[in-house]
Amino acid sequence: MHLVYPAVLSALLFCVGLYGVLARRNAILLLMSVELMLAAVSLNLVAFDVWLRDEAHAGQVFTLFLIALAAAEIGIGLAIVLLVYRERGTSAVDRLRDLRDTPGPAPGPAEDPDGPNGPDAATGRGRRDPTEKTAP
Repeated sequence: MHLVYPAVLSALLFCVGLYGVLARRNAILLLMSVELMLAAVSLNLVAFDVWLRDEAHAGQVFTLFLIALAAAEIGIGLAIVLLVYRERGTSAVDRLRDLRDTPGPAPGPAEDPDGPNGPDAATGRGRRDPTEKTAP
């Protein structure tokens, strides 16, 4: 078997996955694109393992680890996406700007019970009530 065929197929799969990561805004489609890229890497590992006739089959072993990594990634990623969808009502990546950590106003001495040298004095951020909703 020629090495060119799986290498070209792997390159095409990787390019489609890269396009999906760069062009899509839906979080589910981003995860699917990352999975395509991991599949392309797996195909390359197995193809080179067969081509090099490795006695230890290191390419196949790495592919098994990559499959386990991909399963963990998709499980955690889908859990995060579902949680964000329940909280925000959308899975569009562009609309999730509230997840950024933006510096707030510096707390005054009356607001900070720990005084001017308390734990939040170094960051310059005030404490917020965890039940308080932020504006979108």
